[in-house]
Amino acid sequence: MFAVIGYVIVFGAILGGFAMEGGAIAILIQPVEFMIIGGAAIGALVVGTPIKILLAMLNGIKNAILGNGYSKADYMELFALMFELFSVMRKSGEMALEKDVDDPANSEIFKKYSKFMSNHAAKSMLLDSLRLVISGSANAEELSHLMDEEIETVRHDKLKSHYALNAMADGLPALGIIAAVLGVVKAMGAIDQAPEILGHLIASALVGTFAGIFFSYAVVGPLATKIKIVREKNLRCYVIVKQSLLAFMNGAMPQVAIEHGRKAISASERPSINDVESATISGGMERRTQGERRAA
Repeated sequence: MFAVIGYVIVFGAILGGFAMEGGAIAILIQPVEFMIIGGAAIGALVVGTPIKILLAMLNGIKNAILGNGYSKADYMELFALMFELFSVMRKSGEMALEKDVDDPANSEIFKKYSKFMSNHAAKSMLLDSLRLVISGSANAEELSHLMDEEIETVRHDKLKSHYALNAMADGLPALGIIAAVLGVVKAMGAIDQAPEILGHLIASALVGTFAGIFFSYAVVGPLATKIKIVREKNLRCYVIVKQSLLAFMNGAMPQVAIEHGRKAISASERPSINDVESATISGGMERRTQGERRAA
């Protein structure tokens, strides 16, 4: 939502300032210039970007505009899941989770945490790591390296759409110049016309330069940055899983292991330790789920 407010401010300041200077807003409406710039930019994007990344970009744009990212409720669900897993392993041993890990869709534990389980990449990392813990195939140090590699791989994949959109933003000023040059070529073809007509043609051509720079630095560039911010924020869940699991493997109590994960969250968004205890030790997550079922 704040992205929409930001765009309103940007367009209001640019167009309002131009109007206050006595400029005619109508002269800025040049559909052909916009078609040249936008069409060339989108075409170049399609040429250089695989379809999967284009689809991920559309989803990233939607999330960036709506401000969707990991929320406090999402963090609390993840903490509750990790605490329950650690409690089972501490009480009954790692082998007690073997059936749950092998068939998470039918697991009474995992079924309660649908939001996290819908994140297929994060779910895969957690389940794969738990399999190694259950089988005893990796110690904490080896598992740390494996999870670091997976987190970096996921990060690289998630940011591909950011890089593609950022490349588009970088190219827009040059495409604006191309549109302006074509407009000047058209104006030169009418050099024998009246100054009023020639001046209008040149002004229309210069709109291309304005549009390319404007859309690069005030529209597409900030949107690419917002996609990166939202996606890096969503990567926190991977770090939480890693830090919590490694702490548990090194002998920490379940609640202490969860605290290692909580510290991985930015201080401005980090749930309080009391909130985490409410969702784990006190069984707050289960009570809220039961309450929602009764209300439904």
